[in-house]
Amino acid sequence: MQGGMSVAHTAGRLLLILLLTEAGKTLGSAHSLCLDLTIKSQSKSGQPWCQVQGSVDTKPFLQYDSDRNKVKPLGFLGKEVNDTKVWTELSQTLAEAGKELKMVLPFIKLDKKEMRGPPTLQVKMCCQCEAEQCSGASLHFSLNGRTALLLDTMSITWTVIDPGATGIKEEWENNQELAKYFRKISTGDCSYWLREFLKHWENILLPEPTGS
Repeated sequence: MQGGMSVAHTAGRLLLILLLTEAGKTLGSAHSLCLDLTIKSQSKSGQPWCQVQGSVDTKPFLQYDSDRNKVKPLGFLGKEVNDTKVWTELSQTLAEAGKELKMVLPFIKLDKKEMRGPPTLQVKMCCQCEAEQCSGASLHFSLNGRTALLLDTMSITWTVIDPGATGIKEEWENNQELAKYFRKISTGDCSYWLREFLKHWENILLPEPTGS
C-alpha cells in the first residue's frame, strides 16, 4: 500500500509540474522553458531524424532539425535572442542531446501489437524558474505518441506509465553518465538559458491584460 501511495504521490507531483509549465504565463514571477524533441530511429532521405521546438511560457521561440543542423528563431522572442551567446550554446546542446537520445532508441522494447515500424521517441524537457531560482525540472517521454515515462530530474524520481518503455529507465540506471548529462541540462542549463533569455524578454512576457 505504501508503495502504491508513493507512486500516486510521485505521479501527482509530476503532473503538477507539467500543469504549472503549461500555465506558466499566468503565474506572475514564475516562468517556464520547454524543449520538445522528436527522435526517429530511421528517417527517409531528406527528412530530419531529430526535430525540436522550444517555447517560453508556452510561446514558441525556436525550431531545430538535424537535417539543417541549425536553430531557427520564431516570432518576436526568437528574434530578440538569436544573436546571443546563450543562443549559440543552446543550439550546440540541442544537437548533442538529439544524438544522445538516439542512442537510447535501440534499448526501447515495445509490445508486438505496438510495433508499427521503427519507434519514435518524443521528449518534453521543461524547467521552471521563480525568483531567479530553478523551482522544478522534468522530462516527459512518449513513444509513438503515447505517454511512456515521467522523470522528475530534481530528485531522479521515475513514474512508469507504459511498461514497454522500461528500456529507457534501465538505460538511465545503467548509464550514469547519460543520467548526469540530462539532469545537468534540465536542472542547470535549462534554468540558466531561461534566466538569460528573460533579461531580453521582460517587457514582452508581461502578463496579458484581461480587460478590453
